[in-house]
Amino acid sequence: MKIGISTASLYPMHTEDALLTVAKLGIKNVEIFLNSVGEASPEGKIFSSMQDTIKHYGLNLLALHPFSSPLETLFLFSSYDRRVDEIMELYKRYFEAMSALGAGTGAGGGIFVVHGAIASAKCPNERYIERLSRLIRAGREAGVTVAQENVSYCRSGDIAFLEMLARELGDSAAFVLDIKQARRSGASPLEMLDSLGDKIVHLHLSDSNDTADCLPIGAGGFDFAELFARLKERGYKGDAVVELYRENYGDYSALADCVARLEKSL
Repeated sequence: MKIGISTASLYPMHTEDALLTVAKLGIKNVEIFLNSVGEASPEGKIFSSMQDTIKHYGLNLLALHPFSSPLETLFLFSSYDRRVDEIMELYKRYFEAMSALGAGTGAGGGIFVVHGAIASAKCPNERYIERLSRLIRAGREAGVTVAQENVSYCRSGDIAFLEMLARELGDSAAFVLDIKQARRSGASPLEMLDSLGDKIVHLHLSDSNDTADCLPIGAGGFDFAELFARLKERGYKGDAVVELYRENYGDYSALADCVARLEKSL
């Protein structure tokens, strides 16, 4: 298992600068959180800068997370077909960007993270499954694994809903387990792991204690050795990234320390 850092942890730093900062910390494995459509344009200076950083520092792009996740309710899972087509075209551009940035070192040729519809969305399960399946197929054609993340304010915050997706999608089902989002949903991260089993392909990691649900690794009491042991039992083949919010830590060196602590727990 590779352990890395999500550039989301440095937001609102510009994405290319966040990627370079992570690289200069000596971290080789990254998840890129795109923060604008333009950042995915191969002809642009920003994209070229990210390509240069990845090549110069020998980075492994494990996953890509789009800023457009909140749009998925109104576009991907909408009953309005034109919006569905529009977001499909946008996400296909993201898939192409992943390939151009060298995604493929992680499980399934690189993970593309989806939040899905918010909890209050009027989207029947049948439509949700059909739209997610459509995106999964498009990702597969581009050599990308589209994975549903558990998000507390989305339908995916509910274990029963995730279990339904796992059943209905079958071999196409893939999930990102975000342990802070599990906590925010009132669920145990280990319970989610047990429920989704070998369909988990990527991890977002952070620590916690009784008063804070998102802390640097080692600042709380979560048992990462137990998490990794259970993953190993299930033959986990994916990777993991540290994903914090900027207010959760001090110096950027704390992110490298998180990676080192997790690697010792493997």
